Amino acid sequence: MSSTSTAHIAVHHENPQILKPRTVVKKVLAKQQQEGAGAIVRRNIGRPELKTLDPFLLLDYATVSPPAGFPDHPHRGFETVSYVLEGAITHEDFAGHKGTIGAGDLQWMTAGRGIIHSEMPAGDGVNKGLQLWVNLSSKDKMIEPNYQELQSKDINKVQKDGIDVRIIAGEAFGVRSPIYTRTPTMYLDLTMDPGSQLQQPIAEGWNAFVYIIEGEGVFGHESSSTALSHHTLILSDGDGVKAWNKSRRSLRFLLIAGQPLNEPVVQYGPFVMNTLEEIEQAFEDYRLCKNGFEKARNWKRRA
Repeated sequence: MSSTSTAHIAVHHENPQILKPRTVVKKVLAKQQQEGAGAIVRRNIGRPELKTLDPFLLLDYATVSPPAGFPDHPHRGFETVSYVLEGAITHEDFAGHKGTIGAGDLQWMTAGRGIIHSEMPAGDGVNKGLQLWVNLSSKDKMIEPNYQELQSKDINKVQKDGIDVRIIAGEAFGVRSPIYTRTPTMYLDLTMDPGSQLQQPIAEGWNAFVYIIEGEGVFGHESSSTALSHHTLILSDGDGVKAWNKSRRSLRFLLIAGQPLNEPVVQYGPFVMNTLEEIEQAFEDYRLCKNGFEKARNWKRRA
């Protein structure tokens, strides 16, 4: 696919009118903390003030410089969505999958019944990116691991009325992402020019939030207070969200929404299941290298 085939100018598309605009019901500042081996993250979802937002389990904004990173670690029961903003990250797992994703690239990994992998900087300098954890339903938690990867040039993009959107998952301005979301999910990377206004539909009943990467914006009602960078805004229910950039510089943020699973969540570190017994089984399987972790025996990353 050519680098020009995914850029769309949404001239003729008209978004449906937002009749029940979502409002900001909670605002959480993503504070810095250490994770992995010396990496610094700003944790949004997954903090004490916001443990989960069904179906989302965690969102980290990570800043990593060598030799820091996320060495060998396991997962079971959910998906990780890695999106690089700056630099590059090399991923390697015990099944022999290895690759590097650079700025603007995406990896959507379904851990399923079990994976052990590492995520380390691919080169010198500062590397920045986001990782979202999406829960899997009970019927999908023990499926085989799977990967979907998109280079930056292959991510669908739309430009309209001072708004640029990269469509990681779901749809915006009539353009869809090719990513398959086992748990129905919308994931948009939006940049708004000064003075621009957004109206983006969101399926009613889905949980939704905004994470501001840079700049400042107004969300929900035009008279709402301004929200600043590194804040997570939890949105009420409704059929869409409205946003305004009233500042003199660009506003960049993620708009993420998902269909709730409405199932029990039992999490212990890198394992997310529905019951304590399933968590105990995950630890036993990991320790004994069985039921999905067979390839873990004697495996270590090469890089």
